[in-house]
Amino acid sequence: MNRLLLFVVALGLGLTSVGSSYDYFRLPTALRPQKYDLRILTHLENPDDLRFSGHVKIVIEAQQNTKNITLHSKKLTINETQITLRQISGDRKSNNCVNSTELNTTHDFYILSTCEELLAGQVYELDLTFSAKLTDQLEGYYLSSYVNPLANETRWISITHFEPASARLAFPCFDEPGYKAPFVITLGYHKMFTGISNTPAKETKPHEYLADYVWTEFQESLPMSTYLVAFSVNDFSHKPSTLQNSTLFRTWARPNAIDQCDYAAEFGPKVLKYYEQLFGIRFPLLKVDQIAVPDFIASAMENWGLVVYTESALLYSANYSALEDKQEIANVVAHELAHQWFGNLVTMKWWTDLWLNEGFATYVASLGVESIYPEWRSIEKDSHSNLLTIFRKDSLYSSHPISRPIEMVSQISESFDEISYEKGSSVLRMMHLFLGDDSFRSGLKSYLEMYAYKNAEQDNLWESLTQAAHKNNALPKNYDIKIIMDSWTLQTGYPVINVTRDYEAKTAKLSQKRYLLNTNISRADLGECWWVPLSYTNQAEKDFNNTSPKAWMECGDNGESLPKTIHGLPGPDQWVIFNNQLSSPYKVNYDAQNWKLLIQTLNSEEFQTIHVVNRAQLLDDVMFFAWTGDQNYHVALQMMNYLQRERELLPWRSALEHLQILSVIYRQTSNFKFFKTLIAKLITPVYEQLRGINNTDCQNQKQDDILLKTTVANWACWFEVSDCVPQALAYFRNWRSVANPDEDNPVPLGVRSIVYSTSIEHGSDEDWEFLWARYLKSNVAAEKQTIMDALACSQEVWVLQRYLEKIFDSKGDIRKQDSASVFQSIASNPVGFLLAKKYLMDNVDFISKFYHPQVETMSELLPPLSDQVFSRKDYNEFKSFIANSQEQFKNMDQAIHQNLEIMLTNVQWKERNYDQFTSALQQVL
Repeated sequence: MNRLLLFVVALGLGLTSVGSSYDYFRLPTALRPQKYDLRILTHLENPDDLRFSGHVKIVIEAQQNTKNITLHSKKLTINETQITLRQISGDRKSNNCVNSTELNTTHDFYILSTCEELLAGQVYELDLTFSAKLTDQLEGYYLSSYVNPLANETRWISITHFEPASARLAFPCFDEPGYKAPFVITLGYHKMFTGISNTPAKETKPHEYLADYVWTEFQESLPMSTYLVAFSVNDFSHKPSTLQNSTLFRTWARPNAIDQCDYAAEFGPKVLKYYEQLFGIRFPLLKVDQIAVPDFIASAMENWGLVVYTESALLYSANYSALEDKQEIANVVAHELAHQWFGNLVTMKWWTDLWLNEGFATYVASLGVESIYPEWRSIEKDSHSNLLTIFRKDSLYSSHPISRPIEMVSQISESFDEISYEKGSSVLRMMHLFLGDDSFRSGLKSYLEMYAYKNAEQDNLWESLTQAAHKNNALPKNYDIKIIMDSWTLQTGYPVINVTRDYEAKTAKLSQKRYLLNTNISRADLGECWWVPLSYTNQAEKDFNNTSPKAWMECGDNGESLPKTIHGLPGPDQWVIFNNQLSSPYKVNYDAQNWKLLIQTLNSEEFQTIHVVNRAQLLDDVMFFAWTGDQNYHVALQMMNYLQRERELLPWRSALEHLQILSVIYRQTSNFKFFKTLIAKLITPVYEQLRGINNTDCQNQKQDDILLKTTVANWACWFEVSDCVPQALAYFRNWRSVANPDEDNPVPLGVRSIVYSTSIEHGSDEDWEFLWARYLKSNVAAEKQTIMDALACSQEVWVLQRYLEKIFDSKGDIRKQDSASVFQSIASNPVGFLLAKKYLMDNVDFISKFYHPQVETMSELLPPLSDQVFSRKDYNEFKSFIANSQEQFKNMDQAIHQNLEIMLTNVQWKERNYDQFTSALQQVL
């Protein structure tokens, strides 16, 4: 690997480059930028000479006396003959100079030693000229492309992706979130293109000496962090939207996909208006552009005023995109526009509090979508989905706190995970529910107003919310948001609340301990304690809508859990349920009698008297407890037996997540027939009542019914239940027989993923080639994703091997951003698992170079492999592979530890529970 990541051209000033004497990973605090004037000239018209050059003037204020200016710069050629430095404040406005430079390639520092000391309180202007090649590396300022179908030629565009630390690849800067400053950006480009940036264009004029080139200067921005700067040169079209408050809103895409912008162009302004009402703060910019880019490593990026999306996250086609695609677009757009306040207006001081951006945007997006599409029940579904995610991820000993120390820039990317997003969202929802809407909203408004255009830490938010809560009497005066929420954001994991009832005294004793999947670790020795808001109801009340806490589990001054007794509970003939509608991220384990009462109700005609979210909760909790031996599978499967009656989506999602994991184990054993029988028993009633995969596009169906139908049908085809497989194959044959399959697709839109996957699994080589041809000709990103996933279902070893090679072909037909998800699909296939594992082990060096410099993407290849390791032999083999591939998996310690721990917990389960589960399985059939 080439360690020289920053290049400097010394052209005669006598400057010297020496080894860096400053080696801390954070910028020194002696200087602060006050303003950037950035000019970038981009050359896109010649495919053999794709490059950019630039000039940046940085106005800098000295906070302390210093003789060094330390900036970030990476892979930029800096022309040191043109460096100028001058003082521009005070009486003594004079030229300074730079007498030497230093490089620190470990931290991407470019350090300039000044001829005269910079004095505290004075302001200086530093001018730097730089250049670099445009590459397709998906970070910094880079290339993307698409094929113009009319001319059948590749068209190039340029786009930025700077989060978390890649602005330094585009221009020298103070590339940390705490160094906010206004930007004046000017883009130069050939007149056949368009330039867009964070702010509206101010003026376009001809280039001074390049024929057919223009300069477009954009209005000065509000103060913002470098990771939110964005610009693009492209030949895209756009669709304007109208906002009542006169904010300009435009949605951009390649010209042959502009008709897919209608939905995002309609939804975006609506959710932006909702946020203005929610926060009580008007959107501060004059315009919003959202652009769909063919090559983008993230789902989307919230750059202030210029939000960038991968195509599947923004573009919607009524003829090719399923309901799930539409909902996902709404969620992503709502998430990114929420960032315009949380993250952009108020920004975390350092990446430790990344969750203040991502957790808030995730939670608030659910509120935004719910306000616009109440029939989707987004808050209910999203909060349940988030909890399913974190209950598994955060049950690992190798998980991490929400607010996580970052001590190297290479660690930042690891924080963009389920803990920052889904767990962050879940604890904010918990807080919203125990504070109430008025205190929550007024506290947020106070926080946003106080820290607007500045940086903040989570303690600043807690202070604003505590003041609002005490003012509105939403929280006892002796309760402090910081104490409560620190127990959730500064600790790893979540608690299980053990409820032991005294049926004669009508009380219950509650205790808490951390839930861990790894049974080799003693939970009692960990000593964590959480402040837990306790909502609960009983069989007589059934008051599930009251999510406010009736009591709290508290922690002592030394962090110990204080005992808690609940009074006034019913007698031995009535159940109690804690955590109404899963209002907080914790699990509940009951005594045997209470579980028995719950099972009786669920397996009766009264099962719907338990709220749908709590039905989902009970299934998830009991299956987790059975996994770790805190409950037995006889109890768990008795509870799951009620699913034959269930017609709501969320309980099925809870159950199927656990059954999915167990199915992987049982597919490898002689007892798989019992497991197949269980699935058929549970699924057949609902599958047949919903009429299988027929009439899927009925306009009168509720959204949840459509999603339930597709969820159940997917399993029905997978386990060959009822007529699912024959019906899917018939749809596919019908499609293959039409004259123009790219324009005329008779497969119902809602079940296309099921039909495609099933037909490839049971089909021929010709079926695979037919679907691959549809992929190549599709113009809709969501459809292409569906096809890529389906193609991974082949049972032919040679077909899957060829497919593996396709996804890592840098010049092939699958974009790099999609390679990891296709690998996951292949590895999730029982036939593909061994092939994918061997391919990774045999080609780890090649794959590492394929992803360079985003090598952390390799961590995404591991989960489908770790999920399917259940033997000591395979676990030890994988440990050895990782140990021998440390260079390729460098800076991925968190992902490595988590995947190895998942394998270990799988091995533990197989050794401890396999016989018990098999026995329980046979009894319930």
